[in-house]
Amino acid sequence: MEKQVKFVRNVVLGTALAAVGMGSALAQDKVKVGLMLPYTGTFAALGNNITNGFKQYVAENDGKLAGREVEYVVVDDESNPARATEIARRLVTRDKVDVLIGSVHSGVALAAARVAANTKTLMIVPNAGANEITGAQCSPYVFRSSFSAWQPSYAMGEALAKRGVKNVVTLAWKYSFGTESVEGFTEGFTKGGGKIVKDMSLPFPNVEFQPFLTEIAALKPDAVFVFFAGAGAAKFVSDYAAAGLKGSIPLYGPGFLSEDVAAMGGAGEGLQTTLHYADGLNTDRDNAFRTGYAAAYKAQPDVYAVQGYDAAQMYHAGLKASNGDPSKLDDIIKGIRSATIDSPRGSFTLSKAHNPVQDIYLREVKDGKNVVVEVVSAGLEDPARGCNM
Repeated sequence: MEKQVKFVRNVVLGTALAAVGMGSALAQDKVKVGLMLPYTGTFAALGNNITNGFKQYVAENDGKLAGREVEYVVVDDESNPARATEIARRLVTRDKVDVLIGSVHSGVALAAARVAANTKTLMIVPNAGANEITGAQCSPYVFRSSFSAWQPSYAMGEALAKRGVKNVVTLAWKYSFGTESVEGFTEGFTKGGGKIVKDMSLPFPNVEFQPFLTEIAALKPDAVFVFFAGAGAAKFVSDYAAAGLKGSIPLYGPGFLSEDVAAMGGAGEGLQTTLHYADGLNTDRDNAFRTGYAAAYKAQPDVYAVQGYDAAQMYHAGLKASNGDPSKLDDIIKGIRSATIDSPRGSFTLSKAHNPVQDIYLREVKDGKNVVVEVVSAGLEDPARGCNM
C-alpha cells in the first residue's frame, strides 16, 4: 500500500513538473512587446494608431513575429516626461519586455531611450523625432521607425527657398521636437537665401494662439511655418483660418500639422506640408496596407499607423536574423541594421545612427486627404550630429 501511495505521489509530482516545464516552454515561445505610448490626452489618437499599425503587421503574419507569438504589455505614458523613466524601468525590470516600443512625445522618448541604453534593452521609437535620439544620445540598442525632427522640416525649408519665398515667421510648441523642427526648417530655408522675420514659441500643450495670430497679421510675412500635432494642430489651423490669415499668408509645416484633416473641417483645405508619407502614393504595397488597415479598424491609416507598422517590420527583421531568439540582441541589431524595410511609405534603410533614410513628400490637403504633390527630398538622411556610434 505504501509503495502504491509513493508511486501515485511520484506520478502527480512528475505531472506537475512537466506542466511547469511546458509552461516555461510556452512562455519562451512568446516574444514580449512593451507598448509605451499615449492613450489619453493631446496625443491619444497618435498612440492608438501606432498600436493599430503594429498589431496589423503582426496579424498579417498569423499573430507571430519570426515564429513567436506576441504578448503585449500596454502602458499609457500620458505624454509626461516626468514619469517616463519610471514607466520604462518598470517595463524592462518588472515586466521583462523583449522590446520597448515608444513613444510619441520626444521628452518621453528621450528618457525611455536612456533606460533602454543603460539596461541594454532593444527599443524602437515609432514617432518621437527628437534629433538627439539618433544624434548625441544614439545607442546600439535604440532604433527609430519614424523620422528625425530635422528631416521633414529641413525639406520644407529647402522647398520654400526654391519657390522664392523670402520672409517667414516661425511658431512652435517649446519642447525638444518643436524647437528642432524650427531649427531644421531654418537651416534649409536660410541656406537657400530665406530670412526668419521672427521666431515665436509657446509652452506645450498650450493652445491659446490668438496673441500669435495677431502678431503674424501685423508682421505680414511671405509665409508662416509652424509645428503642432494632434488636437493642437487641428485647433491652430482652424484658428488661423478664423483669423482671416489663410487667404493672405500661406501656412506651412511638417506633415503632423495636417494629419487630423477631419478635425479641421474646411480650414485645412489647400494646406501644404512635408512628410515621409502621403495619401495617393498608389503603390501596390501602400494600397494593400491601406485596404488591410481599413478592414481591421474601420478607418483610414495615417503616418502614425505606418510608423507602428514599420516598427513591427523592423523587429521582425531582427528576430529573423536571430532565428526567433529575442535574447540574441547582437544578431537582432545586425538584422535590423542590414534590413531594407518594405514600407507603405516606400522602401527605406537605416542609417548608421539607426534613423530611416527616406523620401520626403510635399503633400497638399485636397478633399480631406493629404495628397502627394511631389518628392522634394529623395533618400534624405539625417546628419545625426553628435553620434559617435
